[in-house]
Amino acid sequence: MMNTNSGMVWFPGRKFLLLILLVVFGGCSPESRTDSSQQTAADKSEVTLEDDKPSTVKRVSDEPADDHGPGWHFFRGSPTSTGVALSKLPARLEVVWQHEIKNGAFEGSPVIVDGEQQRVYIGDADGKLLALDLRTGKVEWEFSSEIGYVTAPAYMDRNIYIGDMDGRFYCVDEAGKKVWEFQADSAIDSSANFYKEMVLFGSRDTKLYSLDRKTGKEVWNLETEDEVRCGITVIEGRAFVAGCDGALRIIDLDSGKEIGSVMIDSPTGVTPAAVGNRVFVGTEQAGIYAIDWKQAKHEWTYNGDDGMIATRSSPAVSGDHVVFGARDRMVYSIDPITGLRNWATELKANIDSSPVIVGERVFIGSTDGRLYELELKTGQVVWQKQFNGGFIGSPAVAFGRLVIATDRGVVYCLGG
Repeated sequence: MMNTNSGMVWFPGRKFLLLILLVVFGGCSPESRTDSSQQTAADKSEVTLEDDKPSTVKRVSDEPADDHGPGWHFFRGSPTSTGVALSKLPARLEVVWQHEIKNGAFEGSPVIVDGEQQRVYIGDADGKLLALDLRTGKVEWEFSSEIGYVTAPAYMDRNIYIGDMDGRFYCVDEAGKKVWEFQADSAIDSSANFYKEMVLFGSRDTKLYSLDRKTGKEVWNLETEDEVRCGITVIEGRAFVAGCDGALRIIDLDSGKEIGSVMIDSPTGVTPAAVGNRVFVGTEQAGIYAIDWKQAKHEWTYNGDDGMIATRSSPAVSGDHVVFGARDRMVYSIDPITGLRNWATELKANIDSSPVIVGERVFIGSTDGRLYELELKTGQVVWQKQFNGGFIGSPAVAFGRLVIATDRGVVYCLGG
């Protein structure tokens, strides 16, 4: 595990950043599992229930939509990070446009917004934040920093917020002009979220930061035991930090104080998904957890057949399904209340990208550059397409379009 005070020097340029990528997206653990599981049928046996009567959790369909507008303004689409699209997609997807950058790579994910015009915002690994016209893929502007971005931007009130691998966190307006910047003590690969007038993000310097989103002045920071690489999830005045210290921390956002924590047994950089009183999060070695955040206790853990699933894919949660990809080449659906497996589908490569649920469909990318569509109910693959490069970043879905980028520097927009 990397020590954030190790004095590592960061170099610009794709070759160095791709080398660093082994650490950046290798989770918090130096080891990764690349074995293939042959498990394809539903199996309800690999579940640990902490209580005979799990606490209730509302299905996503019972929850009001997050008040974040019609776009995809966050890494996982909403403040609660559920990975569920409000927009529909055409029955048959075709590439509407693609944009390629020279000698670059995209390791983070895009967002789609509806400000002065519908745009895609995405940062590349060589230090450019791009604004692309959603209709045409035309570059509207570029904002450059000295080193690259490996996280998704976040959008609020016509400003874009993103941190880079040198620890600089930027607020940029819709014209591509810097509003302010803030310097953290180490790299930022945590996607931002918002609460009241604050913008929130984590850093490898072990801290969760809260800044005034209009001025960039620090409101408070909370120090954890290790690096914070996950995106920040917000619900009911609470934030959740799943870190490299193997704990899920529950933070009161008004005070900036930790009010509870639950051990999750393994480091993680996965962004938690919150629905009702439960948070769902995967880890490097211990599958996926359901945690009652109001009581700070485990509800269940799913570990798979061999007792160890390496998960770098943030879960998507809708109705009866918690969907995530894993490094055993499987996509899993788990019942959010019982922790029992609905289905598991084997793909052709590892899955580090996070799924997006669109109605009764699931879209997810794999490291060999295939984008898949699965039936949410059964897990059956109904469509797949090969692209140039591999998918580490995740899809964004809004306004009838799906946008995703590859590690070879190509942004693809798919629609009707």
